[in-house]
Amino acid sequence: MTECNHEEEHAREAERARANMPSEEEIAQVCAELKAISEPSRLKILLALRQGELCVYHIVQAVGGTQSGVSHQLRILRDNRIIKSRRDGQNIVYSLADAHVVAVLELACAHSKCEV
Repeated sequence: MTECNHEEEHAREAERARANMPSEEEIAQVCAELKAISEPSRLKILLALRQGELCVYHIVQAVGGTQSGVSHQLRILRDNRIIKSRRDGQNIVYSLADAHVVAVLELACAHSKCEV
């Protein structure tokens, strides 16, 4: 294969990669979500929520910290659409936003145990 053909092949591969790339807006959103998940206290909250809905009191008991600190982290997670909340009487209960969040957590935990 000549050098010219290599250049054409590389150009096609690069174009295919560009064509499959999300928009800049979508990339920024994913980065913000991953950044929110990557903070240790927020990750602990998400791991606690894998078992199902919890109120702030139960989250504090499960992960430690203060109620105000946990509430602050919950707001960040909710603002990034990683968790959702609903009122149950006088309590607000939190849960993971959807199955995608569960999948990301499961994959991240599995990857951390993977021997490369």
